[in-house]
Amino acid sequence: MKTPYIPHFFGEEAFAKTKSRLGWLTVGVVSSIPWPEDDVWIEYDGAEYLLRGTKNEGSRLLPPSINTPANRDEFDAALSRIYRFVSVLGYFKRGYVDISGYTLGSGPIRYSNLGNSIPTITLGGKRSFNCNHMPIIEDDQVRKALAFLREGRRLRNVHEPYSFLSFFKVIESQFPSNKRVDWINKNLDNLGDRASKRVSELRSAGIDVNKHIYDSGRCAVAHASLGEKIIDPDIPADRKRIVEDLVIVEALAERYLKIDAGVPDEMDLFSLRDRIAPWHTYMTPHGLTALRAGGHFENPEELGKLEGAEVSVRLWPDPPARQFEKMKLFPVSCENGVVKLIALNPRKTIALAFAMDVAKGRMHILLNESGIRSDVEVVEEDVEDFTRFFFSVLANRIVELNIEGSEPVDCEVVIPSNIIPQAPEEAVAKALEHFRRSKGQEA
Repeated sequence: MKTPYIPHFFGEEAFAKTKSRLGWLTVGVVSSIPWPEDDVWIEYDGAEYLLRGTKNEGSRLLPPSINTPANRDEFDAALSRIYRFVSVLGYFKRGYVDISGYTLGSGPIRYSNLGNSIPTITLGGKRSFNCNHMPIIEDDQVRKALAFLREGRRLRNVHEPYSFLSFFKVIESQFPSNKRVDWINKNLDNLGDRASKRVSELRSAGIDVNKHIYDSGRCAVAHASLGEKIIDPDIPADRKRIVEDLVIVEALAERYLKIDAGVPDEMDLFSLRDRIAPWHTYMTPHGLTALRAGGHFENPEELGKLEGAEVSVRLWPDPPARQFEKMKLFPVSCENGVVKLIALNPRKTIALAFAMDVAKGRMHILLNESGIRSDVEVVEEDVEDFTRFFFSVLANRIVELNIEGSEPVDCEVVIPSNIIPQAPEEAVAKALEHFRRSKGQEA
């Protein structure tokens, strides 16, 4: 499944991306995921979306909403597209995003639907929202399954019977009835703890779980035929039973999408995505094979075009500092599928060290081996750029390496231990003050 790099722009830069277009669809959003505080512009599957942040305006939070380009004659197509987008976004962020209303206008505005627009605020600052590598859904059956999952999650704590029905539709929409029964039977023993516990309770009572969730759940919610079993809104026991069984059908829906349909969420990609994949084509086939097998090579030429490649290094989502715009990569050592790389700026005053773990598909920034060189002439800009970089990485900023013509390669987040990092700008001010004093003493 395609999980491409997704450009993000924040704040004024995000809004500036909308200036050249007239005609926008605006939708109100109800969401369980952490919503961005600042406006975020992203490009996903060939379309633009502006997620309107919940930043404070006076004493109140602004309502979350989404804008996407749309003229009046393409309104239905744009609305359908944005429904598909929020289905994937909610699933990817392990919650739901749904639409509470919409309007069409000449420019991107906000949509407020009081009572349906309660946001969850992202922790970590205005520029921390990240949906990079969100999967693109090309299979129409999977699209439908995600839409039903979106409805089920939204209704989870609003109307449990209808939530149950929506989760069941995820499975029902993918199989004919006989194959659906077989699939459920095969997967009932592979569910999470809460669902597994409920399955055991029903089986202990002599109940056929597959038949139970269809007859006493799906059909009892969907139908109200005279003489048939129904979910009676006035009987608490009926609602209680549906709530208890809801964990099973929800777990089945999620398992289908994750295992059978192969749709990853952000935690799946965190564990499984090969960060080094964009650079595989630069290496020689022999070198790549050796590294992926956990081996090594003696000749640095096995790195192919990576040796001496021009790379920019940035703190996502900001552009690179001037000293980090055109760095050169050089291999230092290689063993166990890991290549240690040094990136030097053009003046060779700053060295950034990286461990490219091709075997595990990870890139690591080696802060303890990075620094300002002491054997060359250093200027204030060197001190400022490196100090800001160093302390920003300690503050969990994402480091990206970009070779023009390929997707950026991101580093694993550094989790500092046994230290309390300084705020980056405070550290910069102190470093510059120390540098100026030392230069004054030299003079």
